[in-house]
Order: sequence, then C-alpha cells, then structure tokens
Amino acid sequence: MRPSPANRAFGITAGFGALVVALMLPLGGSAQAQAQAMPAAAAATAHDACGPVPLGEARCLVSVRNDVHGGLGVRGPAAVGRNAAATGLPTGYGPADLRAAYRLPATGGKGQTIALIDAFGDPTAEADLAVYRASYGLPACTTANGCFREVNQKGKPSPLPPAPATKIAAGWQSETSLDLDMASAICSTCHLLLVEADDQTEADLGAAAAVAPSLGATEVSNSYGGEEGNGISGYAKDYRHPGVAYVASSGDYGYTVPSAPAVYAGVIAVGGTSLTRSTTARGWTETAWSRSGSGCSAWIAKPAWQHDSDCPGRGVADVSADADPATGVAVYATVDGGWVEVGGTSASAPVIAGVIALAGNPGKLTDAAYLYARSKDLYDVTSGSNGYCGGGYLCTAGTGYDAPTGNGTPDGLGAF
Repeated sequence: MRPSPANRAFGITAGFGALVVALMLPLGGSAQAQAQAMPAAAAATAHDACGPVPLGEARCLVSVRNDVHGGLGVRGPAAVGRNAAATGLPTGYGPADLRAAYRLPATGGKGQTIALIDAFGDPTAEADLAVYRASYGLPACTTANGCFREVNQKGKPSPLPPAPATKIAAGWQSETSLDLDMASAICSTCHLLLVEADDQTEADLGAAAAVAPSLGATEVSNSYGGEEGNGISGYAKDYRHPGVAYVASSGDYGYTVPSAPAVYAGVIAVGGTSLTRSTTARGWTETAWSRSGSGCSAWIAKPAWQHDSDCPGRGVADVSADADPATGVAVYATVDGGWVEVGGTSASAPVIAGVIALAGNPGKLTDAAYLYARSKDLYDVTSGSNGYCGGGYLCTAGTGYDAPTGNGTPDGLGAF
C-alpha cells in the first residue's frame, strides 16, 4: 500500500489536496516521516505501538500512553470512567463514558457479529477480553458460550498464526486488545469474530477481511493502514461485500497521503477527535485530533456521494470518534502489563463498527453514502486542525464536512 518514491511523486500531482501534501511532508515524503515531526508534547506521553513498515505492508494504529499505568486486577464498583486511578487501574474512558458522549443505548445489536481484523496471533486475546468485560460488568463473551470466535485468515480455528516474532510487530497484540475492547464497549451483546492474518502484508490482511462475511460478520473493523499508491485498487474487492459494513482507520499522521484500506470507496473511513467533558448542553466537547488522518486520493476516484470542492478524488475521512490518547480509552492487554490508556484511529474505527452494529442496519452502510445523506444526525465537529493546507477543510475542522472529522461523530443512532 506504500507507493515507491517515483509513484508517489507522480500520484500527488493528481489533485489540489494531494499536491499540498507533497509540500508539507518532511524529506522523504512519507506519512511515517511526518510522524517523526508530531508535537513534542504528544511524543513525550504516548508512543505508536507498531513501528514503520516496508512497501506492501500495513501498520497498526494504536497509540499507547507512556505516563498512565494500571494494575492487573478486575475493576471495582467504585471506579467510574477516567477516575479509575484510585483503584489501581488506569484512567481512560470506559463503556458508560462512550455511550454518554455519543448518546448510545446500552443494548442493541441483536444478530450482529463484529469482525476485528488483526495481524499475527494473540495467545491472550480471549483472556484479556474476559478481564475487560468483567471489569465493566459486561456479559461474558467466550468461545464456550458462542459469543467469541478466533480464526486464521482462511476462516479456520486452527492453526492460528503465532505471536509476532519481532519487537516492531509486537504492537499488534495491543491492537487486538483495543479492537475487542472497543467493540465490546459499544455493543456488549454483539458477537465478536477475531480474524488473525498470517502477517501484516496487504495481501494477508485483505484475505482476512474478505473471509469475515463468510463466517457471519455483519460489520468488519480494520484498524491499520498503509499509504495509498499505484496498484492499491487491486485490494479494494477484499473490503466490499453485499450487506456488510466495512470500516477502517483514517491514520494517525495528520493531513497527508491517504491511508488504505480507509481510502477505498466501499469502506467507511473513520477519523479521530479529542473528546472531553464540558458544561455544554451535550456535556462533552470534541475537536479534531491533531494527528487524525485525512487526505485527498490521487488513485481512487471520487464517489458520487462526495461533493466537496477541493479534492478531485476520494476524500478521507467520512465520520469520526474519540482517538486522542490524551483523552483515550482504557484497555486491558497482557502484552502491555495489564491496564493501559490508548488512542489512535485504531480506537475510533471499532467504536464506529460497534455503533453500526447497535443500529442493526449494516446493509445501509456498505459505503459511506448514508452518512452523507444523514449528516444532520451527527455531532458536527467545528474546531481543530491536523496539519497545514492553507486553512482549508482538508486539514481544518469547520461547519459541515471536513476531512479530519468527516461529517461528524455519532449523535445517537440516527445516522446509522
């Protein structure tokens, strides 16, 4: 999914938005290089769990707080939301916080199965999920009761891929925990299907995403990405299936070359916000997260349902949710030592998949068209920026559609 330097130089001349990207990126032109230039304050408190990857591979997009550490135990009843530190658990939003922020019902999702696509194996995935759900009083979701399934990229329960063999790839286990926990937080009665690709290549991840509907998945969440480039359209078919909603993280490197699979026309691209409590009537305030991925495609044609003026190709993102690690979510992951607070658009993608599952209409969301038609039913995020584009909507939040946050964040289930 990462173009060669020559292809990237050719591709970014295709549109106004992509041309600006070429001017704003550091030497070398890649989003990974841009990540090195993120604000020092953010770099001091969080780290990207997955490191840079070569051409043809994708990286997970979870950002783990360095300054927040929790314990190994189950949450006590006195702990609520971000005030959990007193119990020995980390700060971080829990299910009740996210439901309150986005006006979501505590029940719903009958008959829905959310597939989470990740690379490599995670031998503690089910055990970690059990701790998270028990800690928040969510119903058990296990292999034994039929709620949880873990399969390989061929859709088989064995052999499962081994755990990552390198430190660079080890962050995928953090990603797996985040994905399962956020799907649980939003739709606690949905079934969960963990599909583990053999490797983090675009081919293996695409195969995993493509097999999920055959196992009953109604929503498929993909919290990873690589820069778009020549040839990426060949994998678009892996992320489209009749009646199934595919969502993907928009990326964590601000305004830059769009990320695939989020850039595919059949995928709902999910950006990120900073979510904080406030004294407003809503009780919460959101701004565009400074690292939320956005961009204008030089390779994917503009869908009929996008009408913004400054991007001749597919624009990213379509919708958004909390992704800032500074306003992050609590996650339980053995690989991280227990409870941690995390962010990244890896968090917002499974949140949106869970919202779609709660609404129970995935057939309406086989692309993002319905979200554009029902944008009035979303919270409009009108402030914040994720880079430099001359103050335009491709990198600056404002009234109506903007690329960092799309059409907005969930305000109940009306847009889903």
